[in-house]
Amino acid sequence: MGAKPGGGFDLTCKLAQQSLQDLKIMKEPMRATYMPGGIGAVAMNTVVAQRAADPNVIVAFSGGSLLNIAQGKFGKWTENDVRWVAAVGTDYGSISVGKNAPWKTLGELAAAIKADPAKVPMGGGGTVGSQDWTKAAIFAKKIGVDPKAMRWVSFEGNGEATTALMGGHIQVMFGDVSADEAQLEAGNIRMIAVLADKRLVGKTAGVATAKEQGFDIQWPIIRGFYTGPKVADADYKAWQDAFRKMQGTKEFANLRAQRGLQPFDLTGPELDAFVKKQVGEYRKAAEEFGLVKK
Repeated sequence: MGAKPGGGFDLTCKLAQQSLQDLKIMKEPMRATYMPGGIGAVAMNTVVAQRAADPNVIVAFSGGSLLNIAQGKFGKWTENDVRWVAAVGTDYGSISVGKNAPWKTLGELAAAIKADPAKVPMGGGGTVGSQDWTKAAIFAKKIGVDPKAMRWVSFEGNGEATTALMGGHIQVMFGDVSADEAQLEAGNIRMIAVLADKRLVGKTAGVATAKEQGFDIQWPIIRGFYTGPKVADADYKAWQDAFRKMQGTKEFANLRAQRGLQPFDLTGPELDAFVKKQVGEYRKAAEEFGLVKK
């Protein structure tokens, strides 16, 4: 996996490892190897350059990996240089405000930002070009505000941003649903939109989507696996079959829910098409925001 222990890549690998082995879909033990660097860039380089045909290697990826590929941060490697195996679940982006904020809907927030972007401090994990910044930039563009006019405050991660929101240091946070559920449930923040195609199940079922509120913004943070570009078709199909079998069980659904992920079951050609469409959209956004050259 393309990261240190802990975090989303580790979660993704352990979810698949536990499910495939507990359900006896994989008879051989699966071992996790950590290859941190560049949100998956080091791992992709290792697999493509050194283990391109190895049928026993699958590598975790995330929505962040796809965003970085779109921004050229994986060097010469692109979405066309690996074989996309399976997605095992997804999180979604969210927009939250402080519990005492004057805005109850996304429309009210949009009106305030349009009136004076400098008066609405917003924040999230990462600087310009990060996932959270890009969500905010897309929202700004939707409402006719130049992303450069945003009053953006960068934090190391979602946890720091949430603390700042609760402390009143920022007024709006662009984060992730799973990371923000606990503070939402405790009444410490107010989530006013989820960036999904339709209402989610679980603790955030009562939160309207941005799309419902007239802003068609979707930000799936998928988690899944790919394998080397030269892996034989039979082995590639075997991995797809294994994941499809796993995805069809209640045991896997329960394990996925425990990790705060929503269902997102795509394999093989369907996942390949989704990834290429998603990276294309991210690349277009990156060009519009001046993050990469056209």
